[in-house]
Amino acid sequence: MRRFSARALRARGLARARGRFAGLPGNRAASRAPDTPYTRPVSLEIGIVGLPNVGKSTLFNALTRASALASNYPFATIEPNVGVVGIPDPRLDALARLWNSARIVPASVRFVDIAGLVRGASQGQGLGNQFLAHIRETDAICQVVRVFTDPDVSHIDGDISPERDIETIATELMLADLQTLEKAVPRLAKEAKFAKDPQRSAVADAAAKAQSVLNGGTTLFAGAAAAGIDLALLRELSLLTAKPFVYAFNVDEAELADDALRDRLAKLVAPAESVFLDAKDEAELAGLPPEEAAEMLAGLGLGEPGLDQLARAGFAALGLSTFLTAGPKEARAWTIKAGATAPEAAGVIHTDFQRGFIKAEIVSFSDLIEAGSVAAARAAGKARIEGKDYVMRDGDVVEFRHG
Repeated sequence: MRRFSARALRARGLARARGRFAGLPGNRAASRAPDTPYTRPVSLEIGIVGLPNVGKSTLFNALTRASALASNYPFATIEPNVGVVGIPDPRLDALARLWNSARIVPASVRFVDIAGLVRGASQGQGLGNQFLAHIRETDAICQVVRVFTDPDVSHIDGDISPERDIETIATELMLADLQTLEKAVPRLAKEAKFAKDPQRSAVADAAAKAQSVLNGGTTLFAGAAAAGIDLALLRELSLLTAKPFVYAFNVDEAELADDALRDRLAKLVAPAESVFLDAKDEAELAGLPPEEAAEMLAGLGLGEPGLDQLARAGFAALGLSTFLTAGPKEARAWTIKAGATAPEAAGVIHTDFQRGFIKAEIVSFSDLIEAGSVAAARAAGKARIEGKDYVMRDGDVVEFRHG
């Protein structure tokens, strides 16, 4: 399993590292109930990090079809780029055809692309720690890791080493969290002492343990469970290493088919989610009409764009799933935590639906498409009436009934 080196943490006098690179449960609710059933909530927010010149902004441009500056010099990105992206879901197209829906509303992801980090960023090197504030409130972090070789695109450390780059970013995020905890731990201890509130005492204890874990060179993902830390207690601190990580390896086109390379890099960051893509190809694909994009994918030997894989990896890292609704007005995907009950799912659409939940009629997407209509699914016994204890499944097509 990949471990940090003492060299990477020597500047702060931290102990020899024992942790692994990986992600954590999300810090905030993964889905947000909108004010009305017809607004478009953002299901997931992902911060994009990486060293300069690894392809972050090129990937962001592909994700959002935006025009974020992508240049061959460090810190081309000064202010954070933000874009909201709908997650491709062919199921919605099929439902829209069945209901003749006026519009399609997919689940969505907000991406935040910040300036490239460098070794010492937490101490003010490069453009410094200031940009980390832009991703503290995200649900997950995507590190773009350079694997491609291009003599025309400089690397800030001179040569290509995914292992070193991953370590550099992880170290800076740990050091940034330690800075947060160095201020928070005394404050929380004081609050716990004078408030005599068991909840605040639990938060103070968790923060002190988290500081110890990080001082030992271990990420909170790797060390929280063993240290007895409930990361939910630390949400208010927005710790960067207390978020799930997704690794986007930016490879050369030829390397997409290198199974040995992909396996080695995936093991390097396991159990975090990893995606392999060529950011330049993804940017080109994003600008093509669907027919031409499909032709290009076939020519590259790919079944789907890497961007689709990245969105799914983000959902998987946070333990999210989607259920579907459809009608003449819209076909829509809604995001919930895996294991959510039917009333909780109804609450994502509208809080009144959860409070007044009576029952839900549910048919799986595959059964619905096979039957051809809800009426036919009912006749075939594929549509079910479920109550408050029903645990939702990904791809459930639902009609909620509420008081």
